Amino acid sequence: MDEYLYLFRGGQDKRSKQSPEEMQAHMQKWGDWIKVLTEQGKFVGGLPLEEAGKVVRENGDIITDGPFTEGKEVVGGYFIVKVSSEEEAIEISKDCPIFDHGGSVEVRKIYPMVS
Repeated sequence: MDEYLYLFRGGQDKRSKQSPEEMQAHMQKWGDWIKVLTEQGKFVGGLPLEEAGKVVRENGDIITDGPFTEGKEVVGGYFIVKVSSEEEAIEISKDCPIFDHGGSVEVRKIYPMVS
C-alpha cells in the first residue's frame, strides 16, 4: 500500500458566502467522507490549514508573509490516504466535498524516506 497526499485548493469564495446552516451541512459531508475512509482503513490523517502563513527563503535570511495566491489556488488543507494505486487515490478523491464549492484536489504520491 502506498500513501498519497491530497492538497485541497480553492472553494473559499463560495464557502464564505454560506449561511451557518449551509456551512454545518457542508462540514458534515467532510465528516462523513472521513468516517468512510477511516472505516476502510484508508485515512491516515489530515487537517485544514490557516490561509495566512510565512514563506522562508534563502536559508532563512528572507521571511515574508504569504503565500499570496489567487483564491482558487489557496491550499486550504490536506489529507493523507493509504491505497493500492494512484488510480484508487484518484477515484477516492472524486467524492471530496470541496467540489461543492468549485475547489480542486491535487493528488500526489508520497515517497517513503529510506533510513
